[in-house]
Amino acid sequence: MHTIAIIATDASIKNNIATSILHMHTSNQSLIKMLHHAAFVTSAEAELFAIRCGINQASTKENISKIIVVTNSIYVAKKIFDPLSHLLQIHAVAILKELYHFLSRNPNNLIKFWESSSHLNWHPHKAVDHELKSFNSMPIFSYKTF
Repeated sequence: MHTIAIIATDASIKNNIATSILHMHTSNQSLIKMLHHAAFVTSAEAELFAIRCGINQASTKENISKIIVVTNSIYVAKKIFDPLSHLLQIHAVAILKELYHFLSRNPNNLIKFWESSSHLNWHPHKAVDHELKSFNSMPIFSYKTF
């Protein structure tokens, strides 16, 4: 039986710490939740990292035939398919490699990207948005700003 994986992602920066989050659902049940923190990265890098992790997880599952990535940063997702050199290229290349294997494994495999802004209140994206906003990250080490 082939299933659809829905990957909802979000990212933000608080206290100079980028937090990216993803929830992956299949058959209306939560399969994977990931929360990642990084310093000295942009919110676009954090969002693309979450997308990368979600696609990596979904593409390695044998029963997944369709991946739907839901993000409120569709402009970041479009960077995956941008052949020009840019700061997000390292994630884009890794994602394209995963997608190549996923799509070549079965000609019926498919990936879609949906934009869902936070104010739409669509449940899968609302859950990651709420979790992201409720998380308060504090820097572990001291730093100076000039």
